Amino acid sequence: MPYISLNPATRKTLKTYTSWDSNHLAEALEQAYNAQRNWARTTFAERVERMNCVAKLLHERISEYAALMAAEMGKPVREGHAEIKKCALVCDYYAVHAEHFMGAEVVQTGAGKSYVCYEPLGVVLGVMPWNFPFFQVMRFAAPALMAGNGCVLKHASSVPGCALALEQLFRDAEFPPHLFTTLMIEASDVADVIASHYIQAVTLTGSEPAGREVASHAGQHLKKCVMELGGSDAFVVLKDADLELAASFAVRSRFQNCGQSCIAAKRIIPVAEIADEFVALFIKKAAELKMGDPMDETTQIGPMARLDLREDLHQQVADSIAQGAQPVLGCEPVRGAGAFYPPSALDRVTAKTRAYHEELFGPVAAIIRARDEEEAIRIANDTRFGLGSSIWSRDLDRAEKIAGQIQAGSCFINGMVRSDPRLPFGGTKASGFGRELSYHGIREFVNIKTVWIG
Repeated sequence: MPYISLNPATRKTLKTYTSWDSNHLAEALEQAYNAQRNWARTTFAERVERMNCVAKLLHERISEYAALMAAEMGKPVREGHAEIKKCALVCDYYAVHAEHFMGAEVVQTGAGKSYVCYEPLGVVLGVMPWNFPFFQVMRFAAPALMAGNGCVLKHASSVPGCALALEQLFRDAEFPPHLFTTLMIEASDVADVIASHYIQAVTLTGSEPAGREVASHAGQHLKKCVMELGGSDAFVVLKDADLELAASFAVRSRFQNCGQSCIAAKRIIPVAEIADEFVALFIKKAAELKMGDPMDETTQIGPMARLDLREDLHQQVADSIAQGAQPVLGCEPVRGAGAFYPPSALDRVTAKTRAYHEELFGPVAAIIRARDEEEAIRIANDTRFGLGSSIWSRDLDRAEKIAGQIQAGSCFINGMVRSDPRLPFGGTKASGFGRELSYHGIREFVNIKTVWIG
């Protein structure tokens, strides 16, 4: 089957690519394996030089890559620029810190000498999504490569141009040929890649169903895996919060990337005492967002990535309204050729609605009013997901105690949930397992070896 790059703002075909056959795939995996065996013997100084070159090229090509993302998945170019800068930041971070993170750790035992060392595993398969088509890839590739591993990428089929641009980026940075390879294969071929003896590990960022399937194949073949799956992050607003600040960040968190983010503030949970005032501020600020052509520097909301995704989202919205939720902003698709959906909000969302239980992967906020702080905590945890969360309060000590009660991979107090290369990123419950970024991320795909000398 062909790969079709389709502009979601115009519905026009950008380019068609041919999928690989099994022989091409087998050859690519063997080449990646051979390249990695040589790469594992390089010094950290050599790896740093190459990774610094990637960062430099990212800065030089920022406009080119932002335009490519806007064309293939509808990301406004202003957000595309920010994504590429963040990619460069991750490269810089691991270029500086990888050698330290991979350094041997001496452990005092009864031996004459004993220590723990970290060695590369081999070739890591990355199964990546379309919503952050450069950053999601760089988030696994930069630490994996700096650890001495190789990378093969199965990117989302809707962003083949981005996938090939990433391969070219590493080639232009003079990484060894085939060390980073984009696999132009179908989703149905992923199981065969995982089964290949050339692959030692797999990391996936994507939906819960995709994660379950890929993790099952990895488990069957005893391959290490990291799963970063869906999220339905709670955004808890307490009675003493700075409501103006909280509303501004709620809008930014919920509608960034057209709401297509795992760590977006999908469930807005204000306590009753301030709920009316907060919701009014939130609706006012959300209504002011400018939706339009993603190539326009002033656009804040572009189209959703695909028309079918918009249709699925609107069905969730329509069902939730029928189940009692109140549409207070938007909630109707924009007419025309593109996959546009306006900034939207559902108020009075309850446990009887789909919006309460399901991830809304698009520009729709679910507002769930809580009687008090205790109920807000209960609602925040009343989800099968556990990726991120945030709490808004002027009482920082109290908020920190509440953070200890939230079941999530991260909790931000008076701040928007976001990834930072200095901090581990990942979730719990149905949001997956394992961690990316920081030293935790680079050590996910290494052999942790004990050396004992009598």
